[in-house]
Amino acid sequence: MSVQIDSKKKKEIFKEYGKSETNTGSIEGQVALLTEEIKILTGHLNLNKKDQVSRRALLTKVGKRKRFLKYLMSKDILQYRALIDKLGIRK
Repeated sequence: MSVQIDSKKKKEIFKEYGKSETNTGSIEGQVALLTEEIKILTGHLNLNKKDQVSRRALLTKVGKRKRFLKYLMSKDILQYRALIDKLGIRK
């Protein structure tokens, strides 16, 4: 299952987290977009427990988000902490 987020939702995410609708390269915006995709895939996998292709896609997205967060933590720890609090990712 490919995760389909419509363009309006993507623009909202990048406007809120990336400071601009067109700033799609910002780490914060990419992490927020991956978080939304992870939520969608998690809901799908709760209903379809044997869907291994989607499970692999979920693990890929989680790993990518983890690498982005690691980069952001090394670059700006305060921005990292603010982002994870805002998204509710960590404990």
